[in-house]
Amino acid sequence: MNQSLLVVAGEISGDLHASKVVQRFKDQSPDIVWWGIGGDHLKAEGVELLQHTDRMGVMGIVEVLKQYSFFKGVLKQVLEEVDKRKPEKALLVDYPGFNLRLAPELKKRGVKVCYYISPKVWAWNKKRIPKMAECIDHLMVIFPFEVELFKGTGLKVDFVGNPLVEQIDDFMKTEPLDLPWQSERRVALLPGSRKQEIERILPSILSAAKLLEQKIPDLSFMIATPNERIEKRVNEHIFQSLEKPARLNVVCGNAREVMRQADAAMVTSGTATLETALIGTPHILVYKTSAFTYWFARSVVKIRHIGLVNIISEKTVCPELIQEAASPEAMAAETEKLLTASPEIEAMRAGYSELRKRLGDRAAAQQVAQILAD
Repeated sequence: MNQSLLVVAGEISGDLHASKVVQRFKDQSPDIVWWGIGGDHLKAEGVELLQHTDRMGVMGIVEVLKQYSFFKGVLKQVLEEVDKRKPEKALLVDYPGFNLRLAPELKKRGVKVCYYISPKVWAWNKKRIPKMAECIDHLMVIFPFEVELFKGTGLKVDFVGNPLVEQIDDFMKTEPLDLPWQSERRVALLPGSRKQEIERILPSILSAAKLLEQKIPDLSFMIATPNERIEKRVNEHIFQSLEKPARLNVVCGNAREVMRQADAAMVTSGTATLETALIGTPHILVYKTSAFTYWFARSVVKIRHIGLVNIISEKTVCPELIQEAASPEAMAAETEKLLTASPEIEAMRAGYSELRKRLGDRAAAQQVAQILAD
């Protein structure tokens, strides 16, 4: 029987990063059987999926509690498979709510735990660091400042580089695709990939786009979605919406191309904000969640910013419009500043350049694959 390796990536961005590692690892060890939790990218690499990211990608305390029995069942399912298949190693990617519960159970079973993309304990819970040290064998971090956090814990930590740097560099060398823009002046709209993000954020984004269109009549807008299931959900919301721009298209699977061709973007907080910055498109960050989740987050988060671009830069490079501040009027006003030559754009581009230097040039997926192989 071929040796098997467990991979758990519960969200779309983690699925992409994990798939690159699997790709590199297979070059060295093609006979390894990969299985676990992931999405379309891991599936395309031949990983046998127990659960898909479409079901696993839930964010917010209230939202997670509603699905508590489902996640408990998934944890049980994974551990039953671990007992059957007896993998030597596991690659856990980000997704701390689930993976930090899974890791100690794997450790008990003698499975080596390699954790790629550290939970953001520097933002919200440094008390978790000793517990992480107990159940993780090797932590691979994607921000240089994270290594220092774990000094003295006994946990082996390596900065492997940021996976987006290599991916975006490769993408920027590709030929542009033809996309169905309806004018030369263009704004990208990225409402997120989770069901509750689309429900809470997309209506405000559409209203903001309509307000922008009234001020700048020759604008066209494009929404980028990661897969057909989310595209369908977005189209349903657009169909029901009374407040939306006239020139609007939805494309699937080409988010980076949409970002590259846009003059400016409204982006839901998450990995997409860092992608947009590395591509070089001026953008604003927007986010809305349930009132309770927001209150709880504010009470535990110890940092000033929520956007990765601003956190890594240690200053405000991109405007952050959160909760009540993410009104259509405010979103339209901030985006309008990015559509004309302005001091805001110059400062943002300088910030992007500094951000790129901070992240370095390491090939993250290759380094993670090598660590796993070793």
